[in-house]
Amino acid sequence: MHASEFSAHVSRQIFWGTSAATLLLKVVLAAGFPMTGDETFFYQWGVFPAWGYSDHPPMVGWLLAALRQISEHPLALRSFSLLVTSLIALGMVDLLRRFLPEEREASAWLVGAVYLVMPWSWMFVLVTTDTPLVFFMALSAWAYLRADTAEHGAPGYALAGLFLGLAFLSKYFAALLGFAYAAHCFGWRRERWWAPFLIFAFALPAIALNVAFNATHGWTNVMFNVFNRNEGSRWSLETFGVYVGMAVYLLTPWLLWRGAAARVASGVSPTTARTLTVLWMFPLLVFLLLSTRRTIGLHWVLGFVPLFMIWVGLRLDARPLRRAMGWTVALSVPHLLVVAAIAWAPLTWWQPFKIHDRAVFLRETAAVVAALRQDLPTGATLMARTYNPAGMLAFHHGQYVPVFGVGRHHARQDDQIVDFRSYEGRPIRVFLYDDPDLTAFAPYFERVSKRRFEIDGVAFFAVDGTGFKYQPYRDAVLAEVAREFHDIPAWLPLLGNPFCERYGFAACSPGR
Repeated sequence: MHASEFSAHVSRQIFWGTSAATLLLKVVLAAGFPMTGDETFFYQWGVFPAWGYSDHPPMVGWLLAALRQISEHPLALRSFSLLVTSLIALGMVDLLRRFLPEEREASAWLVGAVYLVMPWSWMFVLVTTDTPLVFFMALSAWAYLRADTAEHGAPGYALAGLFLGLAFLSKYFAALLGFAYAAHCFGWRRERWWAPFLIFAFALPAIALNVAFNATHGWTNVMFNVFNRNEGSRWSLETFGVYVGMAVYLLTPWLLWRGAAARVASGVSPTTARTLTVLWMFPLLVFLLLSTRRTIGLHWVLGFVPLFMIWVGLRLDARPLRRAMGWTVALSVPHLLVVAAIAWAPLTWWQPFKIHDRAVFLRETAAVVAALRQDLPTGATLMARTYNPAGMLAFHHGQYVPVFGVGRHHARQDDQIVDFRSYEGRPIRVFLYDDPDLTAFAPYFERVSKRRFEIDGVAFFAVDGTGFKYQPYRDAVLAEVAREFHDIPAWLPLLGNPFCERYGFAACSPGR
């Protein structure tokens, strides 16, 4: 390649071409990929707007409440998600053009292009709690990095705090970015010791809103994220090794290797280079420690990838970045083939695999709902055994689908809004993947029966219960839910718990 092929002009063209191509790909995926269980679960948050929800802070519910006013088509509901990584790439280019000397401008554009072709960038089209989290984390980091290089950074730090608060209202992982800010200022930027306090002050209103909701709603977010989902966690070398492999895979071995081997470009402020190192490495090291006790999800780390990429951009010039882009495109190809197969390949392709029934349910949820509606008794309520199918059925059914039974620690939104007392004496139809044991349902109905139906050759089942008996259900199922998921520590000040107050469980009610 000639030197002109690595110029800022050519690199800018590569960036804008990559932006257009990946945005088009994301639009195709957003329009054609079936709505997933998590998406449809959070969609119900948008159907029932509130100032807080069960598992996580409320931002994605607020987002979906606004988007569904436009349309309920998946493309409309996912429209904000498919823009997130494109906007983040622009922010990365903006920062690198400020940090790098003019002769290295090509690196700024190419870093943005490499980020866009990463699988976890163009695949970022589903609308979940990670959608607003990653967006507001990126905005907060963008404001912080600009403030860090400003002579008077107070306005930028205030903006970083405001966006950090909005990220916190998306998911609690945002707190790690705040801790990274504090570690950076207290450890390496001591003349800016005041910055974390300013950031916290502007994030505080969002934090206070979430605390107020939790205190009046049984500390539902805290119970899920701190206690219920971590029961039984123990030291594990396996989860540690899986995390290390996942982190290397997410950041890509070639970018990690070349970034670590290269020096920071001449002309780059050592303060800026140090800031980027702390901001991406601190959270990943915290996750490394946590991985010794529990599994770390790949999506946990996504919000810190842009900071890593900016760090890489301070070290690599255009030539190695062009090579890295080629390797990253090659990495994306098998991911694209898998996504396309899930969304559009004939369902018969999945018959040899155990997930065949789940693939059929994902692609043909509307047909499952149509079958469940057949001969549905007047006044009957459709339910499911777990939150994932419940959310997907509700999206196509047009009505909320509660979970019948104890369920799991995930998605306890039913505890906030469903009142099983209202079903007394009414018929209920419960969807199941597998052939049910009617003895598990018999105590809660006057009569029970089951039905079997097929969709694309896959058998699904439903239990029909006539005359629901609330009291036995309350004493057995709901009491277990209270013990398992509402065992609120005594040191948490409890100002309200809708679930326990509704059903009369004094042990987890205010004044316990």
